[in-house]
Order: sequence, then structure tokens, then C-alpha cells
Amino acid sequence: MDLGLKNRVALVAASSQGLGRAVAEELAAEGASLVLCAREPKTLAEVASTIADGSGAYVLAVPADVTVADDIKRVVDAGVERFGRIDILVTNAGGPPAGTFEQITREQWENAMRLTLFSAIEFARQVLPGMKERRWGRILNITSIAVKQPVENLMLSNSLRAGLTGFARTLANEVAADGITVNNIMPGYTRTDRLEDLANMMAEKQGITPAEFRGKWEKEIPMGRLGEPREFAALAAFLVSERASYITGTSIPVDGGWIKSLL
Repeated sequence: MDLGLKNRVALVAASSQGLGRAVAEELAAEGASLVLCAREPKTLAEVASTIADGSGAYVLAVPADVTVADDIKRVVDAGVERFGRIDILVTNAGGPPAGTFEQITREQWENAMRLTLFSAIEFARQVLPGMKERRWGRILNITSIAVKQPVENLMLSNSLRAGLTGFARTLANEVAADGITVNNIMPGYTRTDRLEDLANMMAEKQGITPAEFRGKWEKEIPMGRLGEPREFAALAAFLVSERASYITGTSIPVDGGWIKSLL
């Protein structure tokens, strides 16, 4: 299937590892040019070089902290200067810390809002004028299965990703007539460094090994295993493609059947 991504320009946030990197690799394989950002310059440069060498795609790496509005503007401006436009935006950010309501401080709430909610809003603010002018655009937010079924001990993620979902659903209606789609993709338990860190933390709290704790997750998943980043990226690539032109305002899980709700 030709997804129509050749010669499109995609900005993928937090793309030096995990799901962001997997999405960037998938888009590059489909022929898109990339604007990548992450906080660590050396790691980001290495990933950008690896993707460019492996796919032949044009890749621009811009070190940035997505919690800083000026950094977000700098990333978008650099992409427009290099490629002339941003056709596709994939918002992403490292997950906020785990914890219950009583464990989380006001400062952690504020930091998590900048990371999880405001970063996606600011990226959208920066790319939408150009998308409207060209009457074509794709915005895809990486959220979480916690949006539909809250995950124990993830108060910040459960709360703020739900807020991002409300923003995206509302924005989708506002820009649909401009040829722009806005969707959310909800990763389940996927084999990333962040998931490993979370498993290690939870295992320590429960006095068991990380492998034993991961086994608990796997028992909750009908497929009986964790997801792989490439499986997640496959859907992301479709949702930002030409072929998904009539899909907007949705939140789609990639979770091996973990979410139990009907809708």
C-alpha cells in the first residue's frame, strides 16, 4: 500500500528513543523527510544519522526541550527553513513520573502539564497556520491507554493525557474543513526503555523481580505479550498518511486487547 508519504515533511517530537524513534523510522521508510527533536544532542544526532543512512531520508535534528515554548518554536522554524513546510506533526513526550495523588507535589503537577499537555498544544499552535494555508495537514498525538482505562499509580498520566484527548477532539472539529486531521494513538504496554524503568520501580516496591512484574502485565494482555515499537509505528504511519484522509477526532489503541471497554 502506498501511503502517499513520499516528499511529505514530518516533525516527530521526542524521537531519539522509544515510540518516537520507531515512528520516525517508519515514516522515513515510507519516504518522508524528518524533523526530529529531543533533549540530548549527542543521542539525537546519532539517531538522526542512523535513520538517514538506513532509509535515505532527509533528516534534520534539532535539540530541544519540549517543555519550553521557545524551543518548540525553534524546532518548527528550523524545519520550515530547511524543508519549506511541516506537513505532519507527531507530538510525543516522555511520560510524567508515577505516583498516587498524595505522593505528587504541586511542582510535579506543573512540570507534567508543561511536558504532557502544553507541549502538544504549543506544537499545534506553531504548525497549524502553514497547514491551513496549504489546506493539508496531519496532527497525531501519542497519548496512552490510560485515557480510556486509568492505570494504577499513574495519576499524572491518567489526568493530563485525558486533557490532551479533549483538546485534540475539539481541535479536530475546528480544522477539519481545512483538510487537516487530528487524531490520538494510545500505546499499551510496549517494550521501551520507559516501560522497563517503570517495571523496575514497581518491582522494587513490591519486592519482586522486574521480570515477575512484567509477567503481571502480560497476564492482563489478551495477546499475552508486550507490544513492539514497530507495531505501534505502523498504525501511526497510516494515520498521518494520505490514505487516512477521512479519519479525524479518533483515539485508537495499540494494546494487544488490554482495554476492556466496548468503544
